[in-house]
Amino acid sequence: MRTLKTPLELYRLLPRTNCGDCGVSSCMAFAAAVIKQEKSLSACTHLDPGIVAQYGGSIERQTNLETIQEEQLGELRKRIAGLAVLSRAQATGGRVSSGSLVLSCLGREFGIDARGGVISQCHTHAWFSIPLLDYVLTSTGAPPSGQWLPFRELPSGGTWSRLFEQRCERPLRLLADAHSELFADLVDLFSGAPSPGHFGADVSVVLHPLPKVPLLICYWKPEDGMESRIHLFFDGTAESHLRIDSLFTLATGIVRMLEKIMLKHSGGKDILP
Repeated sequence: MRTLKTPLELYRLLPRTNCGDCGVSSCMAFAAAVIKQEKSLSACTHLDPGIVAQYGGSIERQTNLETIQEEQLGELRKRIAGLAVLSRAQATGGRVSSGSLVLSCLGREFGIDARGGVISQCHTHAWFSIPLLDYVLTSTGAPPSGQWLPFRELPSGGTWSRLFEQRCERPLRLLADAHSELFADLVDLFSGAPSPGHFGADVSVVLHPLPKVPLLICYWKPEDGMESRIHLFFDGTAESHLRIDSLFTLATGIVRMLEKIMLKHSGGKDILP
């Protein structure tokens, strides 16, 4: 009997509906939880009992996040290799240069070659490369609608919303509370644009992590004994360009990058729990 060693191997057996009935936000997240032995394969009530019986006892524990991300990247690169990547320039808002598809992201240029390799003058992390390749594969080319929606109101955002608040909005709020220069850095370092007047926020900035996936960050300062608030808003067309798990990865990755930048401002003292 074949042993399942990675979340990707297990994911291929799942219904891939991201229904959340197992108590986990997506089928990929469920696969990772099963490999970590945090969930039983039988917790997926939509899985054929025969598959549970065949594979339930042949799962090898896997806890290395970097390995999981490399598996995801490998699968995306295989899909890119079977695609005429240069033909995706118009849909993705990119351009063709030296045999690569070039996209402007957060004020920097990234090239994607015919094998799915990501080329840039700056170091690229899996949290960015995964959404970038998914964008090339998924984007329908729809122009932004101008309608801003919180993550929870995106068509598939409901099952991810609590985790999004914990992993993205809460740590970003703590950063904004502790570092008054945060929003100036967003403008200066990531080619953000101040966009006042949104939702009555004290500060609001628009970023373009991907050409057709704008991101609005709104911050309300603490007052009258009330805590500060911060919310991230996506254009209503966001899921026509990226799957919901890639949107989650992209936004939380930006927050982790900001944490590292702010650590330098605080002399290496981490303000987050």
